[in-house]
Parts: sequence; C-alpha cells; structure tokens
Amino acid sequence: MDKQLLDVAIIGGGPAGLNAALVLGRARKKVAVIDEGRPRNAVTRETHGFLTRDGISPGEFRRIAQEEIGAYPSVSIVAELAVSIAGTDGQFQIETAQGNTFASKKLLFAVGMKDRPLDIPGLAEVYGKSAFVCPYCDGWELRDQPLVIISKGAELMHFAPLISGWTNRFTICTNGPDELTDAEREELRRHHVPVFESPIRSIDSTAGMVQQVVLADGTTIPCRGIFFKPELVTGTDLPQAIGCQITESGTIVVDDFGKTNVPGVYSAGDAASRLHQAIAAASMGAFAAAAINNELNMEAWKRNG
Repeated sequence: MDKQLLDVAIIGGGPAGLNAALVLGRARKKVAVIDEGRPRNAVTRETHGFLTRDGISPGEFRRIAQEEIGAYPSVSIVAELAVSIAGTDGQFQIETAQGNTFASKKLLFAVGMKDRPLDIPGLAEVYGKSAFVCPYCDGWELRDQPLVIISKGAELMHFAPLISGWTNRFTICTNGPDELTDAEREELRRHHVPVFESPIRSIDSTAGMVQQVVLADGTTIPCRGIFFKPELVTGTDLPQAIGCQITESGTIVVDDFGKTNVPGVYSAGDAASRLHQAIAAASMGAFAAAAINNELNMEAWKRNG
C-alpha cells in the first residue's frame, strides 16, 4: 500500500476515528484509518455510557465498528503505526513504521491519550479491573462500596462531591503532602471523609481486585475499588511535530468542529478534549468528519466552477 492517494487520513482507530471514518465513508470520501491497535482503554473490561453499547468490551466495540465501516468501499483500515507526517494542506505525507507512505489532502488526529507510567506499586495490577478513572464509566459497578480516592488539590475538591453520588463510603489518599486549605479540610470532615497524606506504599490485590491500600506510615485501608487521576500525554507526538497548538495539559487545541491551527488538520476525541468518554469521542469524530467533508466539497466546487 505505497503512496495511497486519500481525501482524509485518520490517525487513530478508536471511537472518534472510527465514527469519523463512517461519516466520511458515507460521504464518498477516500479514507484510511491508520491505527496500530493499542488503545488506552484496552485495560478495561467494559465500556459504559454508550447507548446501545453499554457494557461492551473495547475490543468488541472496535470489531463491530470496523464491520459496519466495511460496508463503505472507499474506507480502509490500516493496521500500522504512523511515525512521521510532512507536507501541507492538500498534500500531506504519512509514513508508517511498516514502511508504507500515504498521501492525503486532509488529516484527522484521533490519537487519544496515553498514561504515563503508574508510579504507585500495585496500581497497574488493578487498573481497569477494580481501579478506574471515571465514575460515569465505572461508578455504578462500585456503588455503595468502600473506595479509596487517590487525588489532591483542586481536583480532589471537585471529585469528592462527585463520587458521593455513588457511595458515601470513601477515603481520600493524597499520596503525599497536599495543599488543602483549612476550609477544605473542614468541609471534608463535615462529610465524614477521612483524608490521609502519607505516601502510598502499595496496593494489595487478588486477581486484579483490590483488597487494601497500604500507606508508608503503616496505615492499611481496606477497600473494594479505587478511583484515581492518571497523568496523561497525547497518544503520539505527531500533532506537535506538524505544528498543532497544544495546551499545558497536552490537549490539542481545536474549534467546535475539530479544526486545529494548522490548515487541513483536524483532531477529535480524547486528544482534543477533557471529556474522556467513548460516546463523547465518537460524537466529536462525527462533527470533525462533517467539517472536513464540507471543506473538501467547497474546495472541489471552487476548482470546478
């Protein structure tokens, strides 16, 4: 598949990239979804909050999506890793680790985010099984259970009231000194929320199910689940390499329809939003695809007029 001429190259094959491919395929655009098949949500057993797909595994979600997209002959799924991008609007060149080159008029980055290494001993073993990052995705399964919340600062004071909608049996571990104000500490005390600042020594679990959190000062906190805030980075450095504006938190800056500051380049899904839910990513992919299709059609209209 050398030097394929495309209308749109989509980098990333999660909900955003696949939904964009569906919309563009139905718009009769020639599209390649270039994806290495290593999604961040592969660690989770189920995807929740997606109407008609609640509880589906990430792998099954992708299988069904690719099967549906297969009905549109102008869309291809390329199981490769994009490693470099060059060019400008109308003539981008994408090279993959497998040695293939694709030429495309437009680009859509649907590369998601990836976790920095988890530096708490035992957290990797429970991540996606009994430790999660989003209560909207996994709070129902842990309702009324004793939980540990690993968070600090402003995020903590947002997350504590949020998680209380699922359970009032939770303990906060800041994993080191925190900057809580006296008023914030008093607010948590009034709601009977214990706060421990001692660093976490380990998370003990059996077959991925957390049993307790052990602190450096010897405190043990029995629990049945964990919510924590991961440290995330963009799924690839390619957007930065081509000049896309990136926020301090690593999110690609886009307008309401996914357009970046680089002409001809769009982004959708987790890479371009802090709303990290599958259904939100899919909707962003659909909007970005419509914007790209409109841009392509207007360019063709002007050329042929």
